[in-house]
Amino acid sequence: MIPQSELPLIIWIISDGKPGHLNQSRGLAEALARATPARIHVLPAVSAARALLAGVFCRDLWPDAPAPDLILAAGHATHLSLLAARRARGGRAVVLMKPSLPRRWFELTVVPQHDGLQADAATLVTTGALNRLHPPAEHPNSRGEQALILIGGPSPHFEWHDDAIQLQIKSLLARSPNLRWTLTTSRRTPESFLATLPAHPALTVVPHTATSPDWLPEQLAGSGLVWVSPDSASMVYEALTAGADVGVFDLPVNPKSRVGRAIADLADTQRVTRFIQWCADGTLHPNTTPLAEADRCAAWILAWLKTGN
Repeated sequence: MIPQSELPLIIWIISDGKPGHLNQSRGLAEALARATPARIHVLPAVSAARALLAGVFCRDLWPDAPAPDLILAAGHATHLSLLAARRARGGRAVVLMKPSLPRRWFELTVVPQHDGLQADAATLVTTGALNRLHPPAEHPNSRGEQALILIGGPSPHFEWHDDAIQLQIKSLLARSPNLRWTLTTSRRTPESFLATLPAHPALTVVPHTATSPDWLPEQLAGSGLVWVSPDSASMVYEALTAGADVGVFDLPVNPKSRVGRAIADLADTQRVTRFIQWCADGTLHPNTTPLAEADRCAAWILAWLKTGN
């Protein structure tokens, strides 16, 4: 049963230590906390062998944490720890991805659309992976002249070319003389990219090594205009959630990539603007309905809990 209204919802996050996975789980946990009183505990996943033994013998891996109502996890390495935690301490297991184990082993599954699963009573399909951003109170046009460039790097989904991205950035700078640009990188960005990126008086470069966990959300909250390399799908969805108008640089796509198809769908539905489209008139499709997938997911879970599941 859902906890009594005067008691907080106890949420465990089982983390594999990967920032992207933790970002998804925190995004959902924080959305739940916006909707109802909640306490969030982040706990480290253990090795598969240790989790399997804990599950078999019903051993409590985290005895100091209060018993959970919900246990959230993203990443294949968290699955066994998630199941072991539920067996020992109770709660409902919510996996934020297409699981590598049977879905029926978890109470709820939350998956991005590009994972290819169909929605059902226990599966919610989202537009992109969840994140910690939430829609802004103000319209992006009131955020001044600050613009953001988010750079990824080589991936299985797009063919990376330093020169191609740099040429597109030069065009942005030349055609947007009134904007102040901030560019940041990711762990996948090649060292050669910044080494050969020409300096420009309107461009401030902040390598990812110089940023804190809260730096990007703060930048997104203050930027009405964001350009992203297409391999960085999670950053595209974060920018759309933050309410910014979003442009996506052009790179050759792997025709078999589900992420590539997801970016194409966003362009086809005018959620984002491809660079080649922007070249025609210098404008981006307005982000009139920012994404709010974590809040939608939180409402879905709370409604499910109220049914007595």
